[in-house]
Amino acid sequence: MSSKVLKNIAEYAVLTLGCFIFALAWEGFVIPNNMSSGGMMGICTIIQYATGGFLPASAMYLVLNVILLLFAFIAMGLGFGIRTIYCIGMSTVLMGAVEGIPFLHSVAGQFFYIKDPVLIPLISGLLEGLGLGLVFKYQGSTGGTDILAIFVNKHWPVSTGTFFLVSDFIIITSILFLPGKLFSDMLYGYIMMIVSSLMIDYITVGSKSSVQVLVFSQRYEQIADHIINDLDRGVTLVQAKGWYSKSEKPVLLIVIRKKQLFEVTKLIKSIDSKAFVSVSQASSVYGEGFEEIKVGITKKTKNETKNQNPA
Repeated sequence: MSSKVLKNIAEYAVLTLGCFIFALAWEGFVIPNNMSSGGMMGICTIIQYATGGFLPASAMYLVLNVILLLFAFIAMGLGFGIRTIYCIGMSTVLMGAVEGIPFLHSVAGQFFYIKDPVLIPLISGLLEGLGLGLVFKYQGSTGGTDILAIFVNKHWPVSTGTFFLVSDFIIITSILFLPGKLFSDMLYGYIMMIVSSLMIDYITVGSKSSVQVLVFSQRYEQIADHIINDLDRGVTLVQAKGWYSKSEKPVLLIVIRKKQLFEVTKLIKSIDSKAFVSVSQASSVYGEGFEEIKVGITKKTKNETKNQNPA
């Protein structure tokens, strides 16, 4: 069996583990305690509570994701990799499995029972963040509101971070419309959302931020070609001079999203295990493939230009 096949098997094993941890967070801790949070699963749990369990969250998770995938394909022409489809299907299956195993539920009489309700969103947030972090780190996705964020960002000047903040606020707050729910139920949702977000950032090394990578390698040409062709990222060649040797050395300058750092460093190591790599934080990156410069300047019409610049 080739090393590439073994790597794929190992990565899919990690994706499966991530899906299981994600499923455990919701079906093992959140739902048995009648709690909710943000994202697609937040919507699904609210639907389950509103229908008295007639529409279970695991089933709604699959249905809504299929609808969103079809919408993205028709409206935006977006194609989704096999890993995204795999993670959505596997998460659905594992949520159904965890739902049917009482031992994994955090309820009275079971091993994972937690008496203090405040600890439930903390633990479930850590679990969800860990699970999603592993999925994102290995180029997977659980779909959900990510798809809507892409659609909104494509048609309006709204960042994905802003979309998630607003959508999670609406989803979590909507639990107050259910009979018997209190202000504390909403707070539990926010606690889980914050903890999960921090955990995801920790696992993926800040996936929504950018980093600047400097690569010193004698095989720089091969590395640059692979990054451009395989990862679809730009590379700049900079000539540097080693002060000790006084010799010219080519250096690759690469700016990428933090979530791509693992993939880039893995690629570099596979080509040149002795390569010297320096990674630094890039707080603001503007241009193609990153953020758009938005300074609130409106474009002038031709008539306005003529009036301001009379012939």
